[in-house]
Amino acid sequence: MFSFHKSEKLRSKKIMDELFAHGNCFYFEPFKVYWMFSGEIEAKAQVLINASKKKIKRAVDRNKMKRLIREAYRLNKQPFYNSLDIQNKKCVMAILYTSKRLSDYKLIENKIILILQRLQKEFNTKE
Repeated sequence: MFSFHKSEKLRSKKIMDELFAHGNCFYFEPFKVYWMFSGEIEAKAQVLINASKKKIKRAVDRNKMKRLIREAYRLNKQPFYNSLDIQNKKCVMAILYTSKRLSDYKLIENKIILILQRLQKEFNTKE
């Protein structure tokens, strides 16, 4: 339930290229989110999490931000997965951290919850 399996991580270069070329996008400070439906994946959703080297210079800080984002996603993904189950769809998304400043966990968790809620609304309008 509260796990983040390897199958849930977006690793396919082909799907990533398609996501960034043809996927939907929205900006939710401090995140930029790309998403699209995909029938090519095994899991309900696959996620790519990134913190830019251009914005956050130190690898330690980039890794910390990615770790916090992964943890917030892992703990709050269940309602999102339930809506995917109901609609019988599979989703691929990229969550890109775009701020130069480091954020605390509470802010990241609140934003991830709002992002997942917005994606659920987007799914309902894309039917």
